[in-house]
Amino acid sequence: LTLPQFVQLMDNFVGEDISLPTVKRLTAFIKEGYKQTEEEKMQQLEKVHRVSHMAQQKLLLEALFEKWDSNACGFLDLEEVVAVLSRFKKGMEKEDLMKAKEHLCSRYPQLSRVGKLPPKAFQTFLELIASEFTGNEDEAMDNLVRFLTTNTEQSGTECLQSSTRRKWLQDIQQAAETSGTRMEPVYKAVFKALSQDAEAHGGNKKISAYIALLEENQLSSEQGQILLRYVACTADDAPYVLNQVLHRDMKGVSFAAIDEGKPIHVPRVQLHGNIHFWNYDRPVEERKGSLLVLPLHDARWRAFGILGLDTLRDLCEKTIFLTHEITFYQGVCHAFSKAYHHICMLENVLQVAVTALDWLYPRTPSIHTVTTYLVEPGKDKNYALCKVITTDNTGQKEIHSSPVVLLREENLLRDYLFRCTDSSEVALISVHGEHHIAVPLHDLSRQTLGIFDISIGHHKKLPPQEQKDLKKMLKMAQAACSEILRRSLEETEPTHVLEAEHVANGRHAGILFHRFMLQDLRECV
Repeated sequence: LTLPQFVQLMDNFVGEDISLPTVKRLTAFIKEGYKQTEEEKMQQLEKVHRVSHMAQQKLLLEALFEKWDSNACGFLDLEEVVAVLSRFKKGMEKEDLMKAKEHLCSRYPQLSRVGKLPPKAFQTFLELIASEFTGNEDEAMDNLVRFLTTNTEQSGTECLQSSTRRKWLQDIQQAAETSGTRMEPVYKAVFKALSQDAEAHGGNKKISAYIALLEENQLSSEQGQILLRYVACTADDAPYVLNQVLHRDMKGVSFAAIDEGKPIHVPRVQLHGNIHFWNYDRPVEERKGSLLVLPLHDARWRAFGILGLDTLRDLCEKTIFLTHEITFYQGVCHAFSKAYHHICMLENVLQVAVTALDWLYPRTPSIHTVTTYLVEPGKDKNYALCKVITTDNTGQKEIHSSPVVLLREENLLRDYLFRCTDSSEVALISVHGEHHIAVPLHDLSRQTLGIFDISIGHHKKLPPQEQKDLKKMLKMAQAACSEILRRSLEETEPTHVLEAEHVANGRHAGILFHRFMLQDLRECV
């Protein structure tokens, strides 16, 4: 138990009406009754040492990855990493290296096809190599990290450029984590990163940028099964580009970039002959400049859209995109993909919450209201709680498109919500005579992702059957959320159990709640 968990456990145990002398007697009883054996003490010290070493190793590996990924593209070339590692101990460990590579490719099947190592796969690769070596695994890992650190040098200019670019990429992720489920702040952060880089590292070139996402073509299938819809662009291009649709049978290189899975750079659009120009107001003789189209990939390396940039607004005709810029733009694509799928994950969690509350309402008339919150990360653990769904005792739900944000210092009467978040444990409280049960939704590391704040009015507890149904709903909602989180992190295909999951194609996450409810029912029969 962590300190907040222990405090919350004891708070729930003693309740609100207990006297101070009774609390003191309980404290004295626990102090007297708790004895730590020497064996338990040693186990605890070993655990602390192991956790500390793993945390330190993680920081070293992250720093190594960032140093090697000098253009902040978000991944390393697998063959380049293998080539450097093959020089470790003058090539004496090459056989173990090849075994580890084979294991890595079996764990991440797309690696054999794309040859790109994201941070997680890079760390896994080094762990696999260290496990193949004879001797102490931790020492082997330390030696590998030391060797790679000395073999990946950066100049001062490269280091500064990399650091600046990485800060812009972090702003994209932060926008996703602090915008509820709205994409607009993410789009804004992407275009800001691109324009700042063009100014600082791209010769102050003037760029236009746009994002288009793949959709199923439901209206004109003769033009292809999928289309690209332009969902965001730089402000000057909005009248011409925003909400436009590109089909496969139209001019353009966007679908070629998606099919080939790599960026397509057209240095001179006026000489290409297969470029689609959205701005028909621009005279033909002024349609000059460079175009770059980069595919957007998810964690399983499947394309879901494109990021496009051009310099048609730049008066300098010879403006082209250099290699280090293209590499950084791939990093922007990677950061956008993480941000986009983070918001998709939150939307799916909310869909589960809505479905769970729909199931709960007719079974628990004693519940007055249920308010659902999402945890919004902040600096130095100063997080906020975003009110996203409010459900009253008639079952009516209000989904807040602009979430109400609660800060701890401004909401003393709702401190129980923050204690629930800190401890990731249930909190029971009475506020002005109204009893509340705050229940956390956990992420995969048991940190609080969201909270159900359940008001049961003046009742101190629910009737037995309603309590049973509430527990069942919370258990199934947690199972469905954990499944959504696993799907968002894993590079393997998800397992579908119900036929409806295939039909929904991941868009209706609420089906997961019913799937777990049915599986639980099967186990009980």
